[in-house]
Amino acid sequence: MNIQELSALLDRLRREPHETEWLEFKENHYEPETLGEYLSALANAACLAGKPRGYLVFGVRNQSHEVVGTTFDPHAVKAKGNQDLLIWLAMGLQPNVGFEVHVLPHAQGRVAFFEIGPAWDRPVRFYGTAFIRVGTSKTELHKHPEKERAIWSRRTDWSGHVCEGAGVADLDPDALLKAREQFRIKHPQQAADVADWDDASFLNKSRLTVRGAVTNAALLLLGRPESATLLSPAVARISWILKDAHNRELDYEHFGPPFLLQVDRVLARIRNLNVRALPSGTLFPQEITQYDPWVIREALHNAIAHQDYGLRGRVNVVETPSSILIANVGTFLPGDVDKVIRQDAPLEIYRNPFLAEAMVNLNMIDTQGGGIKRMFQKQMQRFFPMPDYNLAEPDRVQVAIPGNVLDEQYTRLLMERADLDLWQVILLDRVQKRLAIPRDAHRVLKSAGLVEGRYPNLLLAASVARLTGQKARHIRERGFNKQYYLDAIETLIRVHQPIPRSEIDRLLLDKLPEVLNEKQRKAKIHNLMTELAKKGRIQNRGSRGHPAWHTVDRPGV
Repeated sequence: MNIQELSALLDRLRREPHETEWLEFKENHYEPETLGEYLSALANAACLAGKPRGYLVFGVRNQSHEVVGTTFDPHAVKAKGNQDLLIWLAMGLQPNVGFEVHVLPHAQGRVAFFEIGPAWDRPVRFYGTAFIRVGTSKTELHKHPEKERAIWSRRTDWSGHVCEGAGVADLDPDALLKAREQFRIKHPQQAADVADWDDASFLNKSRLTVRGAVTNAALLLLGRPESATLLSPAVARISWILKDAHNRELDYEHFGPPFLLQVDRVLARIRNLNVRALPSGTLFPQEITQYDPWVIREALHNAIAHQDYGLRGRVNVVETPSSILIANVGTFLPGDVDKVIRQDAPLEIYRNPFLAEAMVNLNMIDTQGGGIKRMFQKQMQRFFPMPDYNLAEPDRVQVAIPGNVLDEQYTRLLMERADLDLWQVILLDRVQKRLAIPRDAHRVLKSAGLVEGRYPNLLLAASVARLTGQKARHIRERGFNKQYYLDAIETLIRVHQPIPRSEIDRLLLDKLPEVLNEKQRKAKIHNLMTELAKKGRIQNRGSRGHPAWHTVDRPGV
């Protein structure tokens, strides 16, 4: 833009209300990190507002919109690692929707514009985190899931696009027969009509084609193996990988379309062994398979339905001796697994709505969206550990399905306490796995008398330990009283003085509560020794780096 166009743009922006979320005025520059966060926030806000651009303007006072000028020169500033600012910002925006920088020599002072395109098919992140403007504040987008869902809902649906050059001849005949069979199961009221439909009619009615044109969804679910090339640059592949206990790869196989048939073939590769579920003397079967096939199939169907095919990744199924890990690329749209389970609410949007509807019609996924909660319920009914979702990477969803029973005594607890609800069992499962739980979850378990200990280092309560025969384990996890440790330290020093700190660690590390990690245990020992020193019972006669601990002589002792 020339100076006249920039001046006109500035005047128009200054007439906007103060709380406009796709526009931010600042007098002077930010740190590079904050600047990138604002670009993410403005791109996402522009998407929600239906604006063609978001703007960050330097040299204008925020409240009065008065031009005051700025010393900020975006072309001269350096970012992390002494990189050019604009290159560093462009590398951090994912996806990079494009931004332009303009400088206007205004009569009241120099003005610098950042003009950024709106998010269009997914939230814009800056080095892994998406931001949004709410009123006049910048915040992380995940704190406002309704806004994140709204951004996703504005994207075009790749799965519903007609695949140029593809026809009914590119569909696998066996997959087409299977599709008819599953459609009849899902829609029994139309079972008699299905036999009279030709292939073109069936494909239209099952929402796999659009007026006879073959879609990307149709090729994913029913396409011949060689039809995967028609979907390029998207990747249509499920990879099964077998690993041993040391994470060494033992075997693998790749599966392309038709996914309607391939899911069962993937399941056939998984070694679903029989394991001893419970010790003898129970009324339950002595052996049970490692995995419920429905749980694996549900997790795999979810991965196919929610895969972000624009990221050109594949669905991975990694089998280890103790678990199945299923991973797909793309963010977890509900944002929080706990919320999905506790609210028992169906998903409001799908990443691939056309594909999801076709999978519903072919009896692959539940139209109510309750599959995730049912996976947890299935595991609980089998007295197995809960599925573990890992959402740490911004564009990847991983779920691990454990294939081993929990500690036998813990399994007895689930059997004895039929009154526990699913949420309590999920929280107890995390305590058993030494995973952190939020404070409000801690209160749920503590109020029910199921855990004790100081947050976040929790253990099963004494009453539960008595019920399940874990008395000795309970004491090991809880630890002994403080006087026991104080006496042990003082006795060691009195008998063998001088004593270095390493000897005291060796004495107590394996006697402190098992719920503490090594760093926490050493901190506990430090606090105990500090208490003895303050009471005048022990003293360090060495240096800080090389301590030599002695007891303090006390008359009459």
